[in-house]
Amino acid sequence: MGLNIYLSGEIHTDWRQKIIDGCAGSNFTFTSAVTDHDASDAAGDVLGAEESGFWRDHKSAKVNAIRTKMLIEKCDVAIIRFGDKYKQWNAAFDAGYCAALSKPYITLHAADIIHPLKEVDAAAYAWATTPQQIVDILSYLVSDQ
Repeated sequence: MGLNIYLSGEIHTDWRQKIIDGCAGSNFTFTSAVTDHDASDAAGDVLGAEESGFWRDHKSAKVNAIRTKMLIEKCDVAIIRFGDKYKQWNAAFDAGYCAALSKPYITLHAADIIHPLKEVDAAAYAWATTPQQIVDILSYLVSDQ
């Protein structure tokens, strides 16, 4: 059985690649938001230059939202990563969207941010602390056992 897996959240570490590498040989398709920060910030630039940073961000957020909405709706399961360096408001938004769609998602974060993520984790189907745990869960989902 194949799975379409959406990888959401923190973009400053290699957690996505660890999961993809760990699932090598599986019939999984991985999708994600644009993880190149500059490219993501420029997504709306095709609609015309803006002098105000607010309007540039606004247009790019809307263009990025089209991609995110489509990919989350198509996925079988989402992995939502919260890192320790930045507040990932977009990841929390993606988790809420998954919950609204009854789309299963797994959170991936350290134990020291359990409290601020208690509502996000409450709606998650699982909470993992390492990419390897995610790989193990995904492998289990398609196992014959």
